[in-house]
Amino acid sequence: MTAEVLRYAAFTDGGHGGNPAGVVLDAAALDDVQMLALARALGYSETAFVTPPPPGDGGGPDPADHLVRFFSPLAEVAFCGHATIATAVALADRDGPGRRRLTTAAGPVTVTTTRVDGELLATLTSPPTSTRPVAGPVLAEALTALRWTQDDLDPRYPAQVAFAGNDHLVLGVRSRRVLAELDYDYAALDRLMARERWTTTHLFRAETATTFHVRNPFPPGGVVEDPATGAAAAAFGGYLRDLGLVDTPSRLTLHQGADMGRPSLLLVDLAARTSTVQVSGRATRLAPAPSDEPGQP
Repeated sequence: MTAEVLRYAAFTDGGHGGNPAGVVLDAAALDDVQMLALARALGYSETAFVTPPPPGDGGGPDPADHLVRFFSPLAEVAFCGHATIATAVALADRDGPGRRRLTTAAGPVTVTTTRVDGELLATLTSPPTSTRPVAGPVLAEALTALRWTQDDLDPRYPAQVAFAGNDHLVLGVRSRRVLAELDYDYAALDRLMARERWTTTHLFRAETATTFHVRNPFPPGGVVEDPATGAAAAAFGGYLRDLGLVDTPSRLTLHQGADMGRPSLLLVDLAARTSTVQVSGRATRLAPAPSDEPGQP
């Protein structure tokens, strides 16, 4: 197969940490099998594959429009926030900052890149968010897999499944220590998440009403944990807004990845009277590997 794979760390904090993602800006010649093979060889939680959309009635695609597909090492994923941020910055590095419309399996996603203090800041607008309660037996099974008890949960934040392109179990805990010492049963949580079709489990501890420490186990992607998860951040913002747990408009600051040694910073903007969420972050270009050269599998 022929493809140039770019590597970016998305949602970096001061240029460090972040969640690495692969980006292929010209994936038109790749089929599903080849995309999955590239994602598996790269080994990141997601790789984005970008192609221009089919020509419309106007005779050609708008240069601001792109089709984007996301693959984990195991399967295609409908939407991935950190790989979207990485894609936006990669497109801005190539074509300049601006507003772009991405068509994803989860629906249309708008991304905007601007220069702030000399660095590119990317902002994605999520698909519409929603939230629903977790059934008691399912919550009990999740707590067992996490090796937590009901007493570990923060009663101010109800257990819910939040959606912003993918479903995420959302659980708040009382103690930062409990979050830091997370040591879950991978096989048990993997089985539960596959059955419930959750993409990540979004675990958090509130430092203030708008500042949170978060962790995201990600067995469906074949990794123990994601160091920065834009889709879950969007879903979490929708959860807080839907349940009236934060004022709107509001900006949330999410600190993720510190307990993995990959500190990441995600900014979540919530507006009133809208069902979407904006998630912003920076992305740092990573050094290429020999297998990133065009023509390599």
